[in-house]
Amino acid sequence: MQTYDDIFQQLVKAAYQGNLYEAIERIRQSGKADEEKLELLLHPENLPPVVHLKQDCSSSSVPSSCQVACLFSAIQKDSKGQVTVSAEACVGCELCIKSCKSGHLVDRKDFIPLFDELSSGKNPVYAMIAPAFIGQFSADVTPGKLRTAFKKIGFHGMMEVALFADILTLKEAFEFDRAIKKDHDFLLTSCCCPMWVAMIRRTYSTLVPHMPPSVSPMVAGGRVIKHLHPGAKTVFIGPCLAKKAEAKEADIRDAVDYVLTFQEITEIFDAAKISLPTLEEDEREHSSRAGRIYARSGGVSTAVSDTLARLRPNRTIPLRSERANGIVACKKMLKEILNGEIKANFLEGMGCTGGCVGGPKSLVPVDLATKDVNDYGNEAPYETPADNPSVLKLLDLLGYKTLDSFLDAPESMFTRKF
Repeated sequence: MQTYDDIFQQLVKAAYQGNLYEAIERIRQSGKADEEKLELLLHPENLPPVVHLKQDCSSSSVPSSCQVACLFSAIQKDSKGQVTVSAEACVGCELCIKSCKSGHLVDRKDFIPLFDELSSGKNPVYAMIAPAFIGQFSADVTPGKLRTAFKKIGFHGMMEVALFADILTLKEAFEFDRAIKKDHDFLLTSCCCPMWVAMIRRTYSTLVPHMPPSVSPMVAGGRVIKHLHPGAKTVFIGPCLAKKAEAKEADIRDAVDYVLTFQEITEIFDAAKISLPTLEEDEREHSSRAGRIYARSGGVSTAVSDTLARLRPNRTIPLRSERANGIVACKKMLKEILNGEIKANFLEGMGCTGGCVGGPKSLVPVDLATKDVNDYGNEAPYETPADNPSVLKLLDLLGYKTLDSFLDAPESMFTRKF
């Protein structure tokens, strides 16, 4: 009997060798257990980010370790005592997978339906790479080489989500300027972390009015690409399992069609026999330092603070930030806000320790990844999105004639209702 990961790797390899459907048939004939895992890989569209492998977990009526680990009550036991994962409640924090000693919980993988999309050629498919990507595929893999790699496996192009983080930085700087009028006023960010947003919405809902009504950079990117290229499909690639849940949320599911992790895309490049360091450059500069540093803890606060100083240098109430690092620290900070124990006016939460670079599907240690992100940010030709001509050109192309005009646009693609 093969493991879930074994079958996934077998399918990816077969896809790029041109015998995917023969491999599927062989697996189907190998036994019921393998066929059940195969079906999870062939039809992931309605699955939660965390998948239970239908193994027997009914030996005890006592709450299992995965139930205890889940902070969102997404894991339950059915009438027979079997573990189930709710597609509606699961946010993809992966705490349950880490706590599962039996290996019966795994992450959902979206590659096989995407491969059909890429191979059909019916629609252009765009890769959207998370700001945490730099350094993930070795120091020798530049953004230009990565863009070439995506084109080699069938993508129409690659966009850095840092460009859309630039746009959200502008939005949140203007939101702060509009909302913070007194010393006790405050805003909650970060729009980029779905675990932080889910925790506020589900458990600390009285704080929702203090959240700027912003989509994440991932959603902004997907919507912009689809607006500019009707019929296009979008694929987000990053270190975060929670993005698989975010992409399915009812009010924003129009933006992103597939979500892959850095681990998944690495296996795809390997199966396609693509040596990333040897590829030619397809280099383009789009994002500012502000958008690039979203990937690490404190990056959003720094980006918004620097942009606010650039846009409103004479503000009487400066931005005072405080950050929570990891899901436990996020919960602690939200409790302190409710208890009136916070003096900051801009509060950033990141569900993973270290920020996105500490995500469960990151490929390198968080300290090294943080350094890579900071170095890449410092190499940006522009300090803030207010100085970035790519941002200004894109906003104009989308019909926003001034930097702050999307704040009041009733149907802005950068706004959501919590």
